[in-house]
Amino acid sequence: MTFLKELWQFLRERKKWWLMPIVLVLLFLGLLIVMTSGSALGPFIYTLF
Repeated sequence: MTFLKELWQFLRERKKWWLMPIVLVLLFLGLLIVMTSGSALGPFIYTLF
């Protein structure tokens, strides 16, 4: 959680708001892979990458 806190502070201080969509998409994809790795949907998700 400290990484996310530091990232948020960096984005706020440096006014790098264009990085926020990139970070959110990467977090979403990582969460999708972690959540589906143990299920029957895993092979279908991995074909996308």
